[in-house]
Amino acid sequence: MAEPIRVHIKASDPLSETGLVASIRNRTELRVVEERLVDPGTVGLLAVERVDSQALQLLRAMRASRVERVVIVAGNLDEEGVIAAAEAGVAGLLRRSEATPDRLVQVVTSVCRGAGVVPPDLLGRLLKQVANLQHHVLAPRGIGLSGLTSRETEVLRLVATGYGTQEIAQQLAYSERTVKNTLHDVTSRFHLRNRSHAVAYAIREGFI
Repeated sequence: MAEPIRVHIKASDPLSETGLVASIRNRTELRVVEERLVDPGTVGLLAVERVDSQALQLLRAMRASRVERVVIVAGNLDEEGVIAAAEAGVAGLLRRSEATPDRLVQVVTSVCRGAGVVPPDLLGRLLKQVANLQHHVLAPRGIGLSGLTSRETEVLRLVATGYGTQEIAQQLAYSERTVKNTLHDVTSRFHLRNRSHAVAYAIREGFI
């Protein structure tokens, strides 16, 4: 039998937290854990009335306790809230009215496996918003949705292939200083240790 998925629960009010805990307490697929027992595989469940500044503050607090994947259960979930949650890196969204024990297990299991979950009626609007962002804001600046410019992507691909700074400069017709500055910009922006870490990060995230 597979180990239950660890779930850490927070809420904007005690009643919501108690209700969420009670709804999954008897599910063998999940195990509710306190903050001190959180590990990298733990999925966070955050119950809020709406995705506002308070909710995002609770999300940051949950992330600070090493919970990397968070599902927000919201009483009121609109297009603006979906976009704010997506920008904050939330892994799943669920309306409170749809948060039955079975549905909570489904969503937590999907998120634990690396999938993202958004209510179907809001997914189309989110995709449209992303397309508008790409077309009107990022593309004119030469930036992709990954946050990398085309130059940064090219440099990282060549580093991943094994090229050194001088060889990359020759391949792309840049100066060596430009190549070094490009790599420095990437490592600084994403808080990475060195060029090897930058390549590993870019590959893991599917940027290159």
